[in-house]
Amino acid sequence: MGRADKIISRLDAMLTDAINGSFIEASYDETELSRLESKFRQYLTGKEMAGERVERERAAIKELVTNISHQTKTPVANICLYSQLLEERSTPEMLPLVEQIRLQADKLDFLIKMLTKISRLESNMIELKPQIQPVAPLLVGAVQEAQGQGDAKGILIRVEGEEEGLIGEEAFRMDKADDVAGSCAYYDLRWTGEALGNVLDNAVKYSPEGGTVTISLQALEMFVCIRVEDEGMGIPEEETARIFERFYRGKRAVGQEGNGVGLYLTRMILQRERGYIKVSPGKNGGSCFCIYLSKTG
Repeated sequence: MGRADKIISRLDAMLTDAINGSFIEASYDETELSRLESKFRQYLTGKEMAGERVERERAAIKELVTNISHQTKTPVANICLYSQLLEERSTPEMLPLVEQIRLQADKLDFLIKMLTKISRLESNMIELKPQIQPVAPLLVGAVQEAQGQGDAKGILIRVEGEEEGLIGEEAFRMDKADDVAGSCAYYDLRWTGEALGNVLDNAVKYSPEGGTVTISLQALEMFVCIRVEDEGMGIPEEETARIFERFYRGKRAVGQEGNGVGLYLTRMILQRERGYIKVSPGKNGGSCFCIYLSKTG
């Protein structure tokens, strides 16, 4: 065996050990290594150390998230509780101030919960369990969740079907959900419900009073597409690539309630299920969000 063949053989052994997770620097005597082998050994050693560092950081993040969630849960719950008690006992003059305390406490509670969910997903503390199942129950739960907010603003949340009748009124009957043609997809009901709920929440929030939010379903070759179209302020083209970033809020959203984490969480959930989300201008000047759920596991 020539020198070049020996080098290739040793490099192959090093790479095999690295892939199997059994690479140990001491297993290779530097005095017997060529310059190329030595550099390759240094690279693999550095990569191994980097991997260990990532694992340590991930473990530290998990511990931090757990501590934050635990330490903030009780204080925030107490603030919400005491604000409700104050609201019941306040004079008419003090009532608006107490109401503001309650609203801000609710916002803080919501933000902490959202950040905790994001951190847990990013650090793989939460495992999604997608499976092939009908999409109708997902729509039913999300629409029912958003209905109260829609009623408060006089907004109609309308579900429409295509010519083939993919959705229609039958989608709201859980016992008929399996009859909705072409509506099975690969997703986790709980977490995808939250993803769709975030999109619906924004649609209602940014639509004018008395407006309409339209949900439609389309069965494609590889995906099931859920469209959520509103009649709100719309999103400028230059911002469509950024609205799914964490904490990003568009210029037109200034002054509106929000924290810029809902769509980021939605995108992250869908990516874990081999799906994705896109946004485009709506027919009536608002925005149209399209959620694509894979048909295969």
